[in-house]
Amino acid sequence: MEESIIAVDPTVLDNPDDDAYESAGYETSSASLTSSVNEYVFENGRRYHAYFGVDKNLMPTDEEEQNRLDIHHEIQIMLFDGGLYRAPLKNPQRILDVGTGTGIWAIDVADYHPEAEVIGTDLSPIQPTWVPPNCRFQVDDAEQEWTFPSDHFDFIHCRNLAQGISDWPKLMKEIYRTTAPGGWVQLGENGLGVRSDDGTVADDNPIKVYFDTLCEAVNLTGRRVPDSKLLKGYLDDAGFVDVKVEEYKDPFGPWPKNTSLKGWINDADGVGNWVLGVWDDGVYESAWNGL
Repeated sequence: MEESIIAVDPTVLDNPDDDAYESAGYETSSASLTSSVNEYVFENGRRYHAYFGVDKNLMPTDEEEQNRLDIHHEIQIMLFDGGLYRAPLKNPQRILDVGTGTGIWAIDVADYHPEAEVIGTDLSPIQPTWVPPNCRFQVDDAEQEWTFPSDHFDFIHCRNLAQGISDWPKLMKEIYRTTAPGGWVQLGENGLGVRSDDGTVADDNPIKVYFDTLCEAVNLTGRRVPDSKLLKGYLDDAGFVDVKVEEYKDPFGPWPKNTSLKGWINDADGVGNWVLGVWDDGVYESAWNGL
């Protein structure tokens, strides 16, 4: 994609201590547990998945995280100029959303394609029950053997899975098997690389050191931090053709002059959740103490 420099809002430069950079301060959910599939573990005041294993997903599943996921969904719609996906779909009949989270993407795409059957799968049943009639959700582990038939889906959508996937080749094998001939697959992940348009982020910049160290810690858990080259390799190795890579800038904070790019500090909350996850696994401690 064509590179463009993001202009800084001069009002932010005049007010560097603006509270828009502060934490949103959401309250932690205290939802009651009713069955084994709804069992969770609580650490550091956050709620984590437990049904498929306490180390299955590094990210929380509580209300705070669900709010962040829904906000990030809106951010990605803005990145896609109001669209829900980038694949050139034509009258899809069956759509799968792997790792659906709150189900917001599946619900939106079911409304947009009422002719299609839309299924969202996730480790945790945190999706709403009031959904379009052509949308449904299943509790499932994407790294286990899939029960869907071969050549079944016209579109498989995967977004923000990296923190929960240890065996990408196995996952991609199932995605390839269940994608119908002529069907499309879209992988979307947030990278953790810190860059600046003007090249002023030095290697010893505290934010860059923080993210670089986090990348090292996450990689040590066996879940590689994604980038476009890695994702393209997964698709190529699985056997997909006509692979297209698109990269988008994701600014942190309210500094962009473009109003549609403002306030994306939401992603920083997600990074903090990664830190909690790898810290609790005993991987991040030495690096954290060095900052």
